[in-house]
Amino acid sequence: MSERRKRKLGLALGSGGARGWAHIGAIRALGEIGVEPDVIAGCSMGAVVGAAWAAGKLDALEDFARAMTRAGFLAHFDLRLTGGGLVRGRAIMAALEAMGLPDRFDKLDRPFIAVATDMSSGHEIWLQDGSLLDAVRGSIAIPGFFAPHHVDGHWLLDGGLINPVPSSACRALGADVTIAINPNGRADGKIWAPDEASEGFFQRLGEAGLIAQLPPALREFWVPGERRPEPPNYFEVVSAAIDILTEYLRKTRAASDPPHFALELDLRHITFIEMFRAEEAIAAGHAVVMDHRAGLEELFDKL
Repeated sequence: MSERRKRKLGLALGSGGARGWAHIGAIRALGEIGVEPDVIAGCSMGAVVGAAWAAGKLDALEDFARAMTRAGFLAHFDLRLTGGGLVRGRAIMAALEAMGLPDRFDKLDRPFIAVATDMSSGHEIWLQDGSLLDAVRGSIAIPGFFAPHHVDGHWLLDGGLINPVPSSACRALGADVTIAINPNGRADGKIWAPDEASEGFFQRLGEAGLIAQLPPALREFWVPGERRPEPPNYFEVVSAAIDILTEYLRKTRAASDPPHFALELDLRHITFIEMFRAEEAIAAGHAVVMDHRAGLEELFDKL
């Protein structure tokens, strides 16, 4: 199929925090059925995966993601309560550099756009030149978690706030056909389902002995031996709020600028912060491509 294809294929990799590890599995599965994208546009974790793909470092990123453990989670993130977010993001930048990602866009092997949001104007920003690491860091600045990142005079926030699954940016890179991958799908239409929230983020950290490492203002949410507190904890509230916003925006954008094919994953059981659950997310990304293989192959045969 890939040998016959004449038209340019773009992947739009959506936001979703830890759920975005699914993009790795989706790209792997596409390769298994003989399809390689020509360009990628991504926001939030989609920007991380897209940058690694464009740099030829997807293997290194997957190794990093799969190696992340509960214990290693807090070691990679510098939790704090000042500076605009719980995480400043130095560790993320260092990890990307250690994987061998180039420092600038012009050193990438393939075309890539990172989508971010200008905190001042609320406008969408497409980052495709200058510092690659700064672009990715700005694109993953999830409000309430990652602090905003300053790039070329702009304070940047997560691109998912304005364009959660950036098909339009793929077209700007010359894609004739676009596949959108949304790791925040909702089969039943519900944004947050407390009975499906697994045992909760804080319980998972508590079982790993990591609660003591959290800032005091967050430790108070956890009382060993007791059930998850009511109302929903901090991370559930932030995650649900972001999901409400991005789902509305995704539907609005898709109505006016739809992709040629959309892959939806329902990963509500993984909160946006649980970076140590990459294995589950990657498997889900691989599965969703294989589940839609017939439809995708029909699309590819027309390229």
